[in-house]
Amino acid sequence: MPDFKPYRLKITVLTPLHIGNGREMLKDYDYAVHGGRTWRINENALLEAQDVEDPRVAEMLARVKPAQLLKPQDFTETSPYFRYILKGTPKSSAEGAVLREQIKDAFDHPYLPGTTVKGALRTALGWYLWEKRGLRPEVGKLGGSPKFAASGYERDLFGKNPNNDLLRALHVADSAPLDTAALMLANVRVLTQRGKPGSPVEVEAIRREMVIETELKLDTVLFSQWAKTRELYLPNSDALLNFAEVARQYGRHVIQRELNWAKGLTNGKNVAAQYQGMLDYPLAQNAFFLQLGWGGGWEQKTFGSRLKRDEGFMRSILKPRNQNGYDVARGRKIHNVQDFPISRRIAMAYRRNPQGEITDEIPALPLGWALVEFSD
Repeated sequence: MPDFKPYRLKITVLTPLHIGNGREMLKDYDYAVHGGRTWRINENALLEAQDVEDPRVAEMLARVKPAQLLKPQDFTETSPYFRYILKGTPKSSAEGAVLREQIKDAFDHPYLPGTTVKGALRTALGWYLWEKRGLRPEVGKLGGSPKFAASGYERDLFGKNPNNDLLRALHVADSAPLDTAALMLANVRVLTQRGKPGSPVEVEAIRREMVIETELKLDTVLFSQWAKTRELYLPNSDALLNFAEVARQYGRHVIQRELNWAKGLTNGKNVAAQYQGMLDYPLAQNAFFLQLGWGGGWEQKTFGSRLKRDEGFMRSILKPRNQNGYDVARGRKIHNVQDFPISRRIAMAYRRNPQGEITDEIPALPLGWALVEFSD
């Protein structure tokens, strides 16, 4: 029988957390904007309220957007015509505007998938083990597909095959569901320290200060003599057993790097203040910062700073594919590889005039940061 070491995780969201389900909701079809809030339409309830037996009504419904069936008096919190209501409104009010949906259960309750936490911890462990193993980036070791370019390195770090992968011993459960009131609407832009900001991206997100609870288990039998006799033994067990210290080191490293970037961002004082606050926070031994979900970017999904130690390697992978590179810069010219990646996804704050028109736009917060506290 497996010998599990269980932990309870308390995850406090510090900045808007978006984990998409792959769906883009359309304005006036999936959601409506009214009274400074965004209303998720319950299309089935709205259609059931229409006289579909009347051919003229049926014909009209085929031509009309669901939002056009709503009356001002319908916009109440108890209305059956809405599944839930989001605080905030999209920046874009144009026809065809989209809103990226947050992952939720069948009852519209957002939750944190265990795979999201496990993936973030995998990045931290890979970063730590890279240094411990003394690895160096080598272009010849990369796979042919950009999506699986690091598969050779992952075998070196985590195990030679799926049966011997270190992360087999790490189990993270999906969190308990949250109420729909935990959701907000975040207006996001891709920002660089120089140049025009990217087009706005509207996303649903779990709002700040929400507390998420879940469980983590380590299958310690896979580190035992029993596992060795059955060729199931996992290497580098000390790294996983000390996952909190590894994550704490990695989180501090990332926060310091992002603070330096934010200090060079135009109007970036709010973003820099968020990072400085985390850097100054007196973390307990049972706590660490972790960036989750959409917004972490290239360094949070690769070995990041470990790769940038070799300028020749970075120059090679920054080249476009027609020059036998991996085009990780997506066509942008990078003069100093230490500056890569040059952009970040940042939640924006907007000021509006009495007519509701946006008059000012300010970088507000990075995405996806959380304080993780664990107990036995």
